[in-house]
Order: sequence, then C-alpha cells, then structure tokens
Amino acid sequence: MYITLITLAVCALLFAVGKIRSDVVALCALIVLMVSGVLTPDEALSGFSNSVVIMMVGLFVVGGAIFQTGLAKMISGRIMQLAGASELRLFLLVMAVTSAIGAFVSNTGTVALMLPIVVSLAARAHVSSSRLLMPLAFASSLGGMLTLIGTPPNLVIQDVLTEAGYEPLSFFAFTPVGLICIAVGIIVLLPLSKWLLAKRADNEKGERMKAKSLEQLVSEYHIADNLTRYTVGRGSKIKGKTIVELDIQQRYGLTVLEVRRETSRQKGLIKNVNQMIAGPRTVLQENDIIYLTGEKSSAERFAEDYALTAPEKTANGEDGQTGLDFYDIGMAEIVLLPTSRLVGRLLKESGFRSKYSINIVGIRRKGEYIMDDLADVRLHGGDVLLVQGTWANISRLSNEEENWVVLGQPLEQAAKVTLDYKAPLAAVIMLLMIAMMVFDFIPVAPVTAVMIAAVLMVLTGCFRNVEAAYKTINWESIVLIAAMLPMSVALEKTGASTMISHTLVSGLGAFGPLALLAGIYFTTSLLTMFISNTATAVLMAPIAMTSATEIGLSPYPFLFAVTLGASMCFASPFATPPNALVMQAGRYTFMDYVKVGLPLQLIIGVVMVFALPLLFPF
Repeated sequence: MYITLITLAVCALLFAVGKIRSDVVALCALIVLMVSGVLTPDEALSGFSNSVVIMMVGLFVVGGAIFQTGLAKMISGRIMQLAGASELRLFLLVMAVTSAIGAFVSNTGTVALMLPIVVSLAARAHVSSSRLLMPLAFASSLGGMLTLIGTPPNLVIQDVLTEAGYEPLSFFAFTPVGLICIAVGIIVLLPLSKWLLAKRADNEKGERMKAKSLEQLVSEYHIADNLTRYTVGRGSKIKGKTIVELDIQQRYGLTVLEVRRETSRQKGLIKNVNQMIAGPRTVLQENDIIYLTGEKSSAERFAEDYALTAPEKTANGEDGQTGLDFYDIGMAEIVLLPTSRLVGRLLKESGFRSKYSINIVGIRRKGEYIMDDLADVRLHGGDVLLVQGTWANISRLSNEEENWVVLGQPLEQAAKVTLDYKAPLAAVIMLLMIAMMVFDFIPVAPVTAVMIAAVLMVLTGCFRNVEAAYKTINWESIVLIAAMLPMSVALEKTGASTMISHTLVSGLGAFGPLALLAGIYFTTSLLTMFISNTATAVLMAPIAMTSATEIGLSPYPFLFAVTLGASMCFASPFATPPNALVMQAGRYTFMDYVKVGLPLQLIIGVVMVFALPLLFPF
C-alpha cells in the first residue's frame, strides 16, 4: 500500500512541477509498480487495451477529420454571423456555439478552432478579445458535460460503472448536468468577464509572420483579378488535345494555372477533386475545369473559339468564375540569393518547370509586381518569386538553399488547407457515429462506433493521407491515460482506495450524503489542479464507487461529482489545455484565472452538490 501511495504522491508532485513530460512520469510509475510486484505485467499493461483508450484514439481521428474538412469552421462561422455588433449577443453566441461543438469534439480542438474566429469577431464588434477568450476556454469544458464523449472523465466513470455491473449511462445522460453547468457559467462569467477582463487594450499589431497565408498571396499579387475558369463540355473542340497543341500563351496571351478534374458519386455526397499543374503534355478531357490567368477579353475569346462553358459554382460552392483552392496545388514565395546560379538568366531558362514541375506565376521586385510576359524576364538577386505547384514539389525547393530561400513551411501550410468538398461526407459520418452511440436499437458498442467512424474518415479521403490521420492523435495523452488506468487497479489491490474511502466516509459520512458528495467533488477538483483531469478521474472514480456502496447509496451522483470535479477546473491556466491555449492570446496573468475561474469553479461545485441528488437520487 505504501509503495502505491508514495508512487502516487511522487506522480502528483512531478505532474505539478511539469519539468518532465506527463506520459514519461506515468510510464515510470507503471514500471515501479511492476518491478515492486504491486502489479503483474498483464495488470500493468491492461490500460493499453482498455476500451476508453481505444475510443479516445478514434475520437482524435474523427475530430481531426472534422477540422481537416473545414466542417467545424463552416458550421461555427455561419452561426457566429448571427452575432452582428451586439456585445451581449456575441458573448452568448461564443458560449453557446463553443459548448455545442465541445459536446462532440475535444475541448482543446474546439478552442483551437474557435480562437481565430472569436478574435476576428471581437475586432469587428470593437470588443476586447480578452473578454471573450477566457469564457471561450471555459465553455469548451462546460460543453464537454453535455454528452458521453464530450470529455474523457465521462468515459472513465462509464467504464467504472459498467465494470461494477451497473446500468451504463446513455449518450445524453450527461445533458441535464451539462445544461446546468452552462447556465451557471453564463450567469457567472457575464459580469466577471466584463468587470475583470475587458479593460486591457488589445495589441492589434501582433507579430509579423515571415510566411504569408495563401489568401494574402493571392490578394497581394492580384491573381484573382485576371483569373477565369472554364469547363470542357461534351462538344468542346479542346477535348483530347494537349496544352502545347493549343499554344494558348502565344495565341491568346493566357497562362493555364491549373487543370481540375472533379468526380461525384452518391448524388454528390462522395466527391473527389484532382488538381494538376498544366504541363505541355497534359491531355484535356471532358468535364475538366481549366484555370486561366490573363486578360478577361482574351479568355472570353479563347472560350468562344473552343466552345468552353463557364461553371456555375466553384468546388467549395462559391458563385462566379474566379476563385482558387489549394487542396493538392499550393503557392509559396522564394527569395533568390545574390549568389544564385539563376541571377542574370531569363525565367524560361531557369528549369523550374523541367526539374521541379513548378510554375512561376509572379515576381516581386523592389515593391513592384511583374505578372505579364514572365518567360522573358531576367532574374535579379533579391527577387521574390511566387511559385505554384504540388505541395510536395514546393517542399522540394528547400533542398537547394544555396540558390534561394523558401519563405515559410509549405507542408505546414498544406496541413492548414481544408478539404471543404469533403465536409458533407464528414458530416454524414459524424452523424452516423452519434446515431450508433445514441440509439440502443443499433447493436453496436460505442467504441466500435467510434472505430468505424475513424476508419471511414480515412478511407473516404477526409484526410490527405493516413499519416495526416495519425498526426491528429495526441499520443502523449493516450500513453498518459493508458499508463494511469492501472493505478486504480493498484489502489484497489493494495487496499489504498478502501482506506481513502474509509477516511472520507468516517470524516464526512456522519454529516450525511451531501457532505460526502461535496467532499468527493472538491477533493477531485483540488487534485485536477495538479494532475490531468483524466488521470484524476481514473484515481477518484473507484474511490467514489467504494464510498457510495459502503454506506448503501447509489454510486451515480458520486461518480458524476468525480467527472464534474475533474472537468470544471478553471482556477489555473495550467489545469487544462484550453486554459493554457488562450493565456497568451488574451494576455492573461495567473491571477486573472484565480479572479474569474475560482469563483466559477466554487459556484458550480455548490450548485451541483444540491442538483446531482435531484437528477440522480441517492
């Protein structure tokens, strides 16, 4: 018992100090318990096959697909337009939308999505973003209490209940608890955020990024101004011909930026977009979409000569003939060094096309932009070239840093580009997963539903590749949870959990079940200040279960007190990842969290101590 308690105490101390990664600490603790004989190897490694851990892996992938397809940003962006310029409406919408997204997506991912949206909305409404960002972080945790999958502690108490033979909780069993928490959060945060957070001035300048965004590049070089797009119809004279046969540059003064092929199945639900750089040997096919840059009149003449038609909508659903997407093809800037082998050469002699399959679509020289007749431009040292190509080919340019410098990280930029044409498919898969978890007549276990959804997201192309799906998984969290789950086995096996529960029962049980419930909530809440909320839930859930059964009461309200205490931790910037995410953006200090988060944490605790027995009787 003492080895287990000492190991637990050392873990808590190392988690609080934060000098060593939490997953490494958890693995070391697991090894200590194995070496000391407290746990057998099978018991120690059982956490890595636990359904909670497998489900969390799947949820990371599903959440990543929702972000990668732009589905979450699309939904939240449209809802946030309702805010207008009203400060109160803006605050309420931030709380409501964030809570709704947090019910199905991890709180960290929710904040990562909503952060830029909230900052831009605050600027447009002339409201200090610091007033909204802390409520944003708190709302993501409050929303996690709405559903079974909203936050990991919910899954932990579900696992403890089912292992003890109790009726498992339904998908929306948490909803009444979550709604009360959100209501309390809005009532408390509305005045506190206005009084304590809104007085600081926003720094509107921010840091200048070395690499511009794709939208900034398109705007700066005015690419969209002379961009047109046409479809190769069934009767088009261009069908079956190559780009070089058409001689578009010489005859019309136009440049083919891209050829796009779109295919749809299942009435447009399953859609694939293939973007290609237009090479001399590219053969045009029926339904290809050609992107041209040059004079509009020349483009219209070319379309008329070859019986091309203008598409009604772009791939992302926008009207008009202009607009670029960057699914497979990207853009970046490179700076020619004075010592580059290309200095003094004509652009057509540079070899970008033959060696890298890269197009040069613009040149910036001493503040001026050269966009026409690029082939005959002689390159100078210091020229900034706007290059276009596949993301992989642009990334290859970094291999010749003796000739040029690539601004930014192309592969990182590619990861930020959303596959918005896959958003409807991702929505259907997400709804299918939720349906399988909600409706009892569908004979599929929750972990199976999540695994099915995760695999479907990968197979249907909601990620660029399988590697992108793996990158969405936070392996540190997975290893931490898997390594800490056997700690509860050690606590029960050595009698430590029984001793702690006896202490709680003897100390608070005499004062009634409400006092015991309050003790469990605030003990869990205190531990979460130093340990991750999932690890705290793993440790406290068996204790709450034992305490309840020892005095002959239903374990449900006590286990809900555990998940609430583990999730509703707002008094420290380091208690949860969302709290830490908004700290720099909102320019908060540690005391800001104490002033705003601690009252909210205490008030929710007091309210739920009285509300839980009404929702789940003793």
